[in-house]
Amino acid sequence: MVADNPPWYLAPLPRPIEDLALRLAVPIALINIVGTAFGFWYYRFQLAATPVVAWPLVPDSPLATLFIGLSLLAYRFEIDADWLHVLGFFGAFKLGFWTPFVQLFLNGPAGIAPWLYVFLITSHLAMVAEAFLVHRYATFSIRAVAIAVFWYGLNDLVDYFLPFAGKIHHTWLRAEQVAGGFSHDVLAHDLGAGAAVTLTLLATFLALATRVDELRRKRA
Repeated sequence: MVADNPPWYLAPLPRPIEDLALRLAVPIALINIVGTAFGFWYYRFQLAATPVVAWPLVPDSPLATLFIGLSLLAYRFEIDADWLHVLGFFGAFKLGFWTPFVQLFLNGPAGIAPWLYVFLITSHLAMVAEAFLVHRYATFSIRAVAIAVFWYGLNDLVDYFLPFAGKIHHTWLRAEQVAGGFSHDVLAHDLGAGAAVTLTLLATFLALATRVDELRRKRA
């Protein structure tokens, strides 16, 4: 007999926490949208140095908070948008883990205000928790997963491996700073790329596993 609840690795939040968060879907969504505005402000210098055609590829975390915020609003107002839900899951999961990894193990606290350093880590970890709400209302259809894999796979390519509009577009890493600018030949670049690709693959696995688990429980 198939269990009523998903495996722990697909739904690690306690059910009462999930229930409370979904009841607060609108205010949580609005907090994410405010975070999106802050994120675009945070990226203002990098956007100014980037060709306009590549702007959608630069602010990864602000787009992730926008996706998950809109996903929660779509859930609350019963809008059928599985592609948006899965984009929200991928973005919140991937960037929620990637940014703390970069800040703790690559950038470190030097060169940034202490409050901002702590905020970047804690706010992004909160995004991971938001990602694990999505299984409650999304179907994780194959088409929706394919859209998310395409978008975040494309971001990995142009962020680290394939220059677009003259350059690669990952978030500026303080660990890459050298005299005269940034160097992508340092170890920090490879570690950032490895973390990004690994998290995209892991998000893909979790999304597909959630889909399989949903179908199994429907047949039970």
